[in-house]
Amino acid sequence: MIRGVNVRKNHHRRKESSTVLDWINYILMGGYVILAGIVLFQMFRYNLLAFRWLNIIITVLAVLLAIGAGIFIKKKIAKVFTLLLLIFGITLGSIGVFGIQQFISVTSKLNETSAVSNYTMSIAVLKDSGIESVSEIQSVAAPVGNDQENIQKLIDDIQKNQQQRLEVTSVDSYLEAYKQLQSGEVKAIVLNEGFENIIESEYPNHAATIKKIYTMGVKKKIKGPKATKGNAMTIYVSGIDTYGPINSVSRSDVNILMTVNRDTKKVLLTSTPRDSYVPIADGGNNQNDKLTHAGIYGVDASIHTLENLYGIDINYYARLNFTSFLNLIDLLGGIEVYNDQAFSAHTNDGKYYPVGTLQLSSKDALGFVRERYSLADGDRDRGRNQQKVITAIIQKLTSPEVLANYSAVIQGLQESVQTNMPVEAMMELVNGQLEKGGKYEVKSQDLKGTGKMGLPSYAMPGSQLYMMEVDQNSLANVKAAMTAVLEGK
Repeated sequence: MIRGVNVRKNHHRRKESSTVLDWINYILMGGYVILAGIVLFQMFRYNLLAFRWLNIIITVLAVLLAIGAGIFIKKKIAKVFTLLLLIFGITLGSIGVFGIQQFISVTSKLNETSAVSNYTMSIAVLKDSGIESVSEIQSVAAPVGNDQENIQKLIDDIQKNQQQRLEVTSVDSYLEAYKQLQSGEVKAIVLNEGFENIIESEYPNHAATIKKIYTMGVKKKIKGPKATKGNAMTIYVSGIDTYGPINSVSRSDVNILMTVNRDTKKVLLTSTPRDSYVPIADGGNNQNDKLTHAGIYGVDASIHTLENLYGIDINYYARLNFTSFLNLIDLLGGIEVYNDQAFSAHTNDGKYYPVGTLQLSSKDALGFVRERYSLADGDRDRGRNQQKVITAIIQKLTSPEVLANYSAVIQGLQESVQTNMPVEAMMELVNGQLEKGGKYEVKSQDLKGTGKMGLPSYAMPGSQLYMMEVDQNSLANVKAAMTAVLEGK
């Protein structure tokens, strides 16, 4: 009798244990379905692993695991196996969710600043003037015709926060305002930080001669990317002449258009010399000036200037400063370029660059792309050297070892690169390369012209500047070459 009671108790315990296990499996099944759903949604949302059917294979395996576990739970069989299977699935799902979120977070940071350009507007006086506050001045000199919107924002801000209404005396340029400050004609001037490197080009020590008694930040929206047509696109690569925050406004010393056709695996790099004398869009009021001056009106002005010049749509842009350039080369472990003319770079402590294949560190690569005075064809040769380095970077970036470390490369650049290319578009490029493999055929060209002195500058009226008058035949040839790549010819 006692034995019968024990048997019933053991049976009851096994039944209770089995019921508990059933409930655990139900809960685990729910967790797995949620995690798998998140992973699959994000995978397709951002085009992750979309090469060689890998995303489809992962989807099928995830669904089969769910179906198998569901059948086992419904039929109340293989309960322990089902438990282990679901734990395995949840573990993989958790890793997938974490990894995807980290990747998206890192990659999205490249886009965080792409929607705005930052300006810093200031009131400046002579360093030894004794003036310490805007309450001590009544008027300022400023180039209202060149930068009216930003100047007005500064004046309004001072009135709002300091209860001081300043009278604005109009001058031709920020450079002219600085000259009048130095000569004693005016006591205070307005300065736009983006234009200060223009002043610096004539007065290298200008920053030591002034003090800023009032400063405010101004944000300007940048237009979003333009939709691509098929698998061809144009990317504007802008190299600005500053260190520090990537979204600060500055002259665009490097202006390269990357025309990419993923079907033909062709890339055409078109370099437009910084001194090209062209109509500057937006803040430049379509007046002729050096191309580099477009950058002081924001990246939109550079994009629209080049679009108007070449008659094309620029789909995306990538903006790098010298800081990001150094970071990128370091992340890639250096690059290899062929140098076709020997020179010594004053931009790199006089380092000698011989003819031949060169292994360049980040510092040496920076000196290589910045030097122009020691080159036979000056700025045009510098543009060609910039193209060589970009070609080397593209080849490194499309190599399997770098693509496998894509997240680390992006993470290392997130503070120094500004781009409006969304995550999905980046992944399309990566997936396409992983799918088909092989190297892109990279060719280069540059816009040619004739150097001249004395052409009028909108940003620097009255200054004697070197300009490059564009050769119209060269312009036509450059346009035709870009069109051919876009059309897959």
